[in-house]
Amino acid sequence: MTLDTGTALALDRRLATEQSKQRLPSVVAGVVRGGELVWSGVAGTLDGRREGAAPTADTQYRIGSISKTFVAVEVMRMRDDGLLDLADTIGTHLPEVAFGHVTIAQLLTHTSGLQAETDGDWWERTPGDDFAGLLASGVALRSTPGTSFHYSNVGYGVLGELIARLRGMPWHEAVQTGILDPLGMTRTTRRPMDPAAPGLAVHPLADLVHVEPEHDHVSMAPAGQLWSTTNDLARWAAFLAGRCDGVLAADTLTEMLRPVAVNDVPGIPWAGAHALGWQMWNVAGRRFAGHGGSMPGFLAGLRVDVASGDGVVVMANATSGMGAVATELLDLVRQHDPVVPTPWSVDAGQADRLDLVGPWFWGTYSFTVALDSTGGFRLGEPGQGRGARFVPDGDGWMGLDGYYRGEPLRVERDASGRPVRLVLASFVFTRTPYDPGAEVPGGIDDRGWH
Repeated sequence: MTLDTGTALALDRRLATEQSKQRLPSVVAGVVRGGELVWSGVAGTLDGRREGAAPTADTQYRIGSISKTFVAVEVMRMRDDGLLDLADTIGTHLPEVAFGHVTIAQLLTHTSGLQAETDGDWWERTPGDDFAGLLASGVALRSTPGTSFHYSNVGYGVLGELIARLRGMPWHEAVQTGILDPLGMTRTTRRPMDPAAPGLAVHPLADLVHVEPEHDHVSMAPAGQLWSTTNDLARWAAFLAGRCDGVLAADTLTEMLRPVAVNDVPGIPWAGAHALGWQMWNVAGRRFAGHGGSMPGFLAGLRVDVASGDGVVVMANATSGMGAVATELLDLVRQHDPVVPTPWSVDAGQADRLDLVGPWFWGTYSFTVALDSTGGFRLGEPGQGRGARFVPDGDGWMGLDGYYRGEPLRVERDASGRPVRLVLASFVFTRTPYDPGAEVPGGIDDRGWH
């Protein structure tokens, strides 16, 4: 699969504009569609000099906080393996911490209340310490756990130690064996491996650069130490778009992408949130998932359109300067080369659910049941009021959306097999409002409708 030539040229032009306008030594990017890298581009040179060497799609850049998404997926893999529960307090597994009542889910979603950064020297530019040293520095809560969003790099250092304790190996080895190796991400590493871009800072008032330091951050490494390439990070974007390849259950990935904590900025409409390890964005009604990343000398971004599966990755070797190029690259693809809709086709398997379709009433509220391609049905319109989708769940059905997400629904039939009641979270839906031929909790007035 490839993009239209005109689309590729527009993407090349936009990337070159970003490198020039934002004064980036080099910037690389890739677009993913259908689980494949369909375009990659580079602009600038690795050292920023006109005669310098250009990067390639195999050049490593540091991805900063995108590292956290690998940590989060490994935590969810451990949950699925039965090693933990998201509701577990961290003290259950790391008894030496002073904030033992914080839950694993709160750490994943940045609602733990833990401080954002470490005490002491600027951790991103200095060698790190082990976990005992991190705790000894005085890690503390800044707010009551579970009450607000507060981004915490320290929290992901704690999750890295959690992985190490429960897997019996360093966090990065667990990520390597459980995620990177199965996905074929051979150029995603804890420390740089040539060819790798140097970390550079560009002087804000002069055309000069300054080399940024690179260290092993040890206990804080899970917060932002991984390095990757366009080719590898595109594979991670494909994973996020649903190509899990056995690394994670599809249902678990869906669970990870439900927004949990709104990143609320006073005076600014809510547009961003955090899910279980992933950032979420709402841009003009379109939902995106991914993560940004920054460390001294590097900037990175990964973003996937949840509906279409189109994704973009972008990386630069500069401490500051990169704008909204990731979103704009995706916009160009959508405008110039939109996804072709999946053709409609007959679904003969719906015949055994056909007797459910049509009007149903919850009290005097009217809902229409319509079948869909998930193997289930829609009760009303998802996203409107209490409308929701339902999928098979054992002998009954389970809600996927909104108010009824996770709630069971049971279809009750009369002696002839005709469905007469939908029992949903104790509510009863009948074919007509308060159908006298069906049992309605609370009974029906002897006068009926009068």
